[in-house]
Amino acid sequence: MKTDWVRDLTEKLSIGSLPGPTAHRKMIHPHRSMDFPPENAKLAGVMALFYPKEGEWQMVLIERQSFDARDQHKGQISFPGGKFDATDVDLTSTAIRETQEEIGVFSHNIQILGSLTPIYISVSNFHVFPFIGVMNFAPIFKPQWSEVKEIIEIPMLDLLNPQYQKLSDIQIHKDFVLNDVPCFNMKEKIIWGATAMIISEIADLISPYKAIL
Repeated sequence: MKTDWVRDLTEKLSIGSLPGPTAHRKMIHPHRSMDFPPENAKLAGVMALFYPKEGEWQMVLIERQSFDARDQHKGQISFPGGKFDATDVDLTSTAIRETQEEIGVFSHNIQILGSLTPIYISVSNFHVFPFIGVMNFAPIFKPQWSEVKEIIEIPMLDLLNPQYQKLSDIQIHKDFVLNDVPCFNMKEKIIWGATAMIISEIADLISPYKAIL
C-alpha cells in the first residue's frame, strides 16, 4: 500500500498547515457558536488512528459506554481518548495512554504524525486536542468494555465521500431534540459534534491524496 500521504501529511502538520475552524464549521449546527475555552476548561487528548487492512486504509472510532447517568457523552461515537492525567507528560501522552487503555493498542506500534486543531466542547467544559497516529499493520483490538461499547472501523476513503454527510435530528436527552444537525452517517452510526468536526478537518487534509489511498 502507498504511504506517500503519510510523509506529506506529517510535513503539513509540522508547520501547522491546518484548515482548522473552516473545516469545523462544515459540521457545526447553525445555532452553535465556536466557543473559546475558559481558564478552567478540562484538557483531553484523542487519537485519530489509521492503519492498513484488507488492502485499504482504515480509521478506528468507538461507541462510548457509560453507566453514569450524568455522562454528557454516553453513547456517542468518538475517537479513543480522554482526560489529561497528572502522570501524563503532555497531551500526546494522554491520547496514547487512553488509546492503549480503551482499545488495547500499544504506544510502540503507533507513529504520531502530529496534532490537529483543538476543539472546545462547552457542554462538558473539555478542551480537546486531537492527534493523528499511523500503524503499519492492522491492530487486534482489546476493548475496555467498561468504557467502549463497540469498535467501529471506517475506510479512510469514506471520509471523503459526500454521500455519508447528512443532516439528522439528534436526541440530546428525553425532552430535547436538536434538528438538522450536520453529521456523518457511517456503519449505521450517527457521528456528530466534536468528532464530526475533527473528521471534517482530517478529510480536508487528506483530500489531495484521494487517488492513492
